[in-house]
Amino acid sequence: MDKNIYRTHSCGELKLKDIDSEVVLSGWVESVRDHGGVLFLDLRDMYGVTQCVSNDDSMFTHIPKESVVTIHGVVRKRSEDTYNDRIPTGEVEVLASSLDVITLAKPELPFEIMSSKNVDENLRLKYRYLDLRNSKVLDGIKFRTDLIDYLRSLMKKMEFMEIQTPILTSSSPEGAREFIIPSRKFQGKFYVLPQAPQIFKQLLMVGGIDRYFQIAPCFRDEDARKDRLYGEFYQLDFEMSFATEEDVYKVGEKIFSDVFNHFGSKKVSKSPFRRITYKEAMAKYGSDKPDLRNPLVIEDLSELFENSEFKPFNHKYVRCISVPDIALKSNSWFNDIVDYASSIGMPGIGYLSFMEDGSFKGPIDKFLSDDDRKYIIDKLSLKKNSVVFFIANRIERHASLQAGSMRDYIGKKAGLLKDTYEFCIVNDMPFYEYNEDTKSYEFGHNPFSMPQGGLDALNSDDLGSILAYQYDFVCNGVELSSGAVRNHDINIMKKAFALAGYDEEVVESKFGALYEAFQYGAPPHAGMAPGIDRMIMLLRDDDSVRESVAFPKTSGGEDLLMQSPNVVSEEQLRETHIKCR
Repeated sequence: MDKNIYRTHSCGELKLKDIDSEVVLSGWVESVRDHGGVLFLDLRDMYGVTQCVSNDDSMFTHIPKESVVTIHGVVRKRSEDTYNDRIPTGEVEVLASSLDVITLAKPELPFEIMSSKNVDENLRLKYRYLDLRNSKVLDGIKFRTDLIDYLRSLMKKMEFMEIQTPILTSSSPEGAREFIIPSRKFQGKFYVLPQAPQIFKQLLMVGGIDRYFQIAPCFRDEDARKDRLYGEFYQLDFEMSFATEEDVYKVGEKIFSDVFNHFGSKKVSKSPFRRITYKEAMAKYGSDKPDLRNPLVIEDLSELFENSEFKPFNHKYVRCISVPDIALKSNSWFNDIVDYASSIGMPGIGYLSFMEDGSFKGPIDKFLSDDDRKYIIDKLSLKKNSVVFFIANRIERHASLQAGSMRDYIGKKAGLLKDTYEFCIVNDMPFYEYNEDTKSYEFGHNPFSMPQGGLDALNSDDLGSILAYQYDFVCNGVELSSGAVRNHDINIMKKAFALAGYDEEVVESKFGALYEAFQYGAPPHAGMAPGIDRMIMLLRDDDSVRESVAFPKTSGGEDLLMQSPNVVSEEQLRETHIKCR
């Protein structure tokens, strides 16, 4: 190696023990500071920063920030009044004897790297290689590496075998929009990127693998959100043969308990985690991913207002949320809640205050009888100085979802959320859900789940009543994992898909591998797939899942760094038999 770029130490490891040692440091120039005619150069690599000083006033001049240099010198102790306790090397500095410039950076940077967190995200992503030099950004990448290493070790201790499954596969109607890839060798045919390793992991079970896992990339052409990357994401995918729902719960509880206790800074729910049915979750929390840090619970007051003179509630599904100790809040405080209700499509939100003297206050009160008031107090176990918020809708599901959104918003606004990691398992998911647009039933969640009751359950006249062995692990209102006991019976598979509108010919063509494999002895199996990106977001309190990804796309799906998506040449299109319309 060229002696000019050889380094004996990293910029972050020098200590008092290294005083009088000759060292060679290489890294990026973070800053050059003039302290009364004495120039100091801060040199940085991924391990930290070292202050360098020179007796030659010209050594550090005319070197733009972020240039790469090598410095030869001797470690010496700083005077105590110049210690920098914000960095590990703050008690020492290097008296430089020589400096070699490896590469010069442009004099003008796109943004200040050390304060890039305050820079527009699109600019940060366009110059992501600069953004990564910020130690706070780099911490997210290191954290991700450590967490994935920990997961791998944990799964292997539980005797799971790591197996990679294909990235190029065939199209299947699993719910999300797919990315398609034209084939050069097979004209007019396409591969797709897998939405998840779902079919492959089930085939591994049929193949006799007892416990499988992988850190799996998944590809879905879905719009990005705070908790979802555009295009691709990673999950800890695992599956077990001869396993029940409870077996998966135990593994999931072990994973989440160990990971969140090891990497998190808050109290974690003790396992076994609380079990909540889908029906209960929607009724009490208005969400299938309830935030249990929030103590507020939704109640149903539809019966009370069935024949009410209050027209907005008449013949509607009425949900309510009682919130303690807020009756004396200002009008503007309540106006914020009304504005939020409007922002989510509600015509408004009614509220009723239960005052210290036992009276009710609010526009709804005049429509209530004394019996009505007593009913509300008893039903809600209402305490004085509480406020009851009312949500009404002609469609039951909409009433529940709107109440859930209001519960989340009011709980945060009132400062009621505990600073903990609150886990639960939501189970007994509906196997089918009715689509109001198509006027037909479709799979509620995963089409490969086993219906509770097996083939007999599928003979029900009420498809909406059929439950699946389907479950989600939820933490603080975020779905961290979805899983199921899988369907392993060809007859149940054919019947289940037929009820969702897929005849046997479609099942055989779209899921041919499973259709065929299930006819050669398939074991019962179950599993799930914790989302790695979301776990990291919660553990680090990041604003979005993009913060811990080395090269994420924008929220709109663009890769500003690589300038994709972009056009390809006519020759490439011809090779893959594609003509753009």
